[in-house]
Amino acid sequence: MLSHPLAAALMVAVIAAGTLTWTPKAEEQAGPKKESGETVARPRKKDAPPEPEQEKIPSKLNKKGQEALPEGVPTFRSDTVSVNVDVAVIDNKGRFIPGIPAGNFRILEDNVPQKISQFAMGEAPMTICMVIEFSNLYQQYWSSGWFETLQASYGFLQTLKPEDYVAVVAYDLRPEILSDFATDKRKAYEAMQRLRIAAFSESNLYDALTDTAERMAEIEGRKAIVVISSGVDTFSKQTFDQARKRLQSAGVPIYAIGIMQALREIFDARGGMGPIQRLDFLQADNQMRTFAKESGGMSFFPRFFGEFPGIYGAIHQALRNQDSLTYAPTNQAKDGKFRKLKVELVNPATNEPLRVLDEKNTPIKYQIIAKAGYTAPREVE
Repeated sequence: MLSHPLAAALMVAVIAAGTLTWTPKAEEQAGPKKESGETVARPRKKDAPPEPEQEKIPSKLNKKGQEALPEGVPTFRSDTVSVNVDVAVIDNKGRFIPGIPAGNFRILEDNVPQKISQFAMGEAPMTICMVIEFSNLYQQYWSSGWFETLQASYGFLQTLKPEDYVAVVAYDLRPEILSDFATDKRKAYEAMQRLRIAAFSESNLYDALTDTAERMAEIEGRKAIVVISSGVDTFSKQTFDQARKRLQSAGVPIYAIGIMQALREIFDARGGMGPIQRLDFLQADNQMRTFAKESGGMSFFPRFFGEFPGIYGAIHQALRNQDSLTYAPTNQAKDGKFRKLKVELVNPATNEPLRVLDEKNTPIKYQIIAKAGYTAPREVE
């Protein structure tokens, strides 16, 4: 079995005079250490019935019509548009920086400052859909791509906590839902058993990502798509630009893990890769980066299996420890247009960028992970 990712360093943040000072907090030496993704099992009382699994997502991933509400049940409608933005701030080593007060965040919508009405922070369960490329293009049975795809997929599953919801989607010519959202990870493992021999030699990434993101658009809470793929798209019905717009509208962050990086370098160094194929792979990596960045996620391109635990840890830090910001936009027009978002850290006293210092009072660079925008609702006539 794959090892769990290393436990993330605990950090202490203090705001003073417009400067954020933080230091990684050393783990306690006494007692056993708990890896990220592990929980302590507590014995159930004798003869006590098992606790039923709580439903979190009322609708399935399968697209079905919503059931009609019973007669007499009141419905509510609000004319005010509100926007929720999940934000993660990480340092130059990829570690999450916690404890930043709400007053240091500033949101710009189409370059217009917005007033933050709600602010929440802290760890929360995740709703994850794993989108896995599994085609005869790069996942032929017993090939290096086959091994890496399965190792990355099983490895990520092992890091999820009992309260996390996970679904599994595999794609080649078209996406297929192998298991729906559930906290019972056995369902996901059973679904993964079907990934043995790939069928088609097509890899339609755009169709798979947009289809999954649009199914997840109405799910509440902290959610994300983890896509494990070469990034190559062969025969999707939509173009790259069309996929970008649909993913931006869906508002589901994408965490992309690119596969076969080491194999590409070896193949290229031996002269086995022509200029067209090299360009195809560069374009594939750029597509994954673009989807991740614009949706508020992250992208990773590991060259060694030893990098995977760190990647899983980075994804968990970014998702579990996000700060959730909510605001009512000054532009309340329901015109269906895309609105660009920018999140900044500022010193409210001077309106200047917030400085972040390490334990030696040395300024460090930090990165703000947030979605690039959203699509305003359209008035229904």
